[in-house]
Amino acid sequence: MSSFIAIVRRLFPLRILLLCSSFNGLTQRAWLELRRAGHDVSVELALSERVMLEAAELAKPDLVICPFLKEKVPGLLWQRHRVVIIHPGPPGDRGPSSLDWAIADAEREWGVTALQAVEEMDAGPIWGYRMFALPVEAPRKSALYNGPVADAAVELVVEVAEKAGDAGFVPVPLDYGRPEVVGRLRPAMRHVDRVVSWSEPTEAIVRRVRAADGAPGGRAELCGLAVRVFDVYRGPALVGRPGSVVARREGAVLVHTGDGTVWVGHLRLDRADGVKLPAVMVLGDRVGHLEERAGYTEITYERSAGVGVVSFDFYNGAMATDQCRRLAAALRYAGEQDTRVLVVRGGETFSNGIHLNVIEAAAHPELEAWMNINAINAVCREIIECRGQVVVASVGGSAGAGGVMMALGADRVLVREGVVLNPHYRTMGLFGSEFWTYVLARRVGVAAAERLTEGALPVGAVEAVELGLADHVLGGGRLEFERSVLEFAERLASGGEWEALVAAKGVARADDERRKPLDAYRVEELAEMSRDMFDDRRGFRGARSAFVRKVRAEVTPGYLAVHRDGWGAGGSHM
Repeated sequence: MSSFIAIVRRLFPLRILLLCSSFNGLTQRAWLELRRAGHDVSVELALSERVMLEAAELAKPDLVICPFLKEKVPGLLWQRHRVVIIHPGPPGDRGPSSLDWAIADAEREWGVTALQAVEEMDAGPIWGYRMFALPVEAPRKSALYNGPVADAAVELVVEVAEKAGDAGFVPVPLDYGRPEVVGRLRPAMRHVDRVVSWSEPTEAIVRRVRAADGAPGGRAELCGLAVRVFDVYRGPALVGRPGSVVARREGAVLVHTGDGTVWVGHLRLDRADGVKLPAVMVLGDRVGHLEERAGYTEITYERSAGVGVVSFDFYNGAMATDQCRRLAAALRYAGEQDTRVLVVRGGETFSNGIHLNVIEAAAHPELEAWMNINAINAVCREIIECRGQVVVASVGGSAGAGGVMMALGADRVLVREGVVLNPHYRTMGLFGSEFWTYVLARRVGVAAAERLTEGALPVGAVEAVELGLADHVLGGGRLEFERSVLEFAERLASGGEWEALVAAKGVARADDERRKPLDAYRVEELAEMSRDMFDDRRGFRGARSAFVRKVRAEVTPGYLAVHRDGWGAGGSHM
């Protein structure tokens, strides 16, 4: 039956307009899955009521889906079209701070609901819902949103599209008397609810900050500065004055709490022009005298008899110059060991390439950008030139720009189901480096490499395998995925074909080097990047600033808003 439905959908696809506040990771996944199901999909950023109404008039959609929308849907829009909101809460939950309250209140179960837009926000009839367990350990809001919330939301988006094609389907009115309606109306979380008192227990501080991560952050005072706090972890049980900073490590600082300590990875000055940065950068000379203390690290190395694993988890996937240098050193060390397989494992986000916030905040941004791109190139080179081991990239979180190219330097690329790859630099006004002109073309061919980098569109996990960007898609949550990758690596290490694989990669790399040395790719890419970074020929300076300062877009990019061009060639249907 499901295959029959798929065939029908491709013969008679729906015309779907995605209305969103930004084309974020969840919206990208919705766009990918709906297109994969055979529907015609266009995107409009909800920049104003006029823009939203104009988009619907141009698109003439069968269905409007709002996977991530902060703005209220105009009355004329939901009165004229079926508009379905994807709300990050269980049936009956209402309000703009759903995930914040779920984490702050230590909820044990949560959900996502698809509901029809009506005059009263989040009160419309229900098209479907999904429930899932929340961990006992307080999750970061960003991890919750990009993990189980996004997984459930994408399932619902596909289900909603199927139901929209069923003439007999009627959504269920919201009724708080029904047993599945477990949510309630919650107010927007206030500034006072975000305040961090360092005299509180560590558990309370961690939960409060993680409920506000990655925006707007917990509100606190540290070293005499009013700051927003992000990226926190429990520290050792030390006794000291709450709020005093006792040590630092790899950009993080260790702060005394009411019953111990907490590592604070990132801060932002609590003012309009504040930029989210590693905590040590924000506090500057106030913590420069403190000792480095073990117990916090962004990079680890573990090994068994045949497999070595370099794990790195950089906040939001951004890799600053010093982080790249540390990662390159870790990879160099791992490559010198007597293991047969090297797994390169990313974190919640695999990698998004260079650290735009650190670059923007630098005294000389162009110089910092230049140092950063050279440092990340050194990371990529360690992966590409690891001759004595089979290198496996473990892509358990989404990746963009140089982060994708870094993974492509490996011999095998394994991606988790639901991961989104953005293998391009166009939106940031950069030509790109990270040896992309070598590793991308090596995997997909020159023509496809040009389409991917010029098209600036996201690629889903399944499509990545079809294109040759990745080798295998593995399901499950992050921990299950990592176990599966490790099992894959162990099979490679113990299998009889290992020696042949290593020999073959050595021959291939030597042949490639004779045809065109790796240094030639590096020099050519950096020549282009120097013009982008120092001469600003493609608008890198403005694009970077807009990204860092979360400047609202002025218009929806044409490659997303295809309804503004008559849906393009083959985009419409009868």
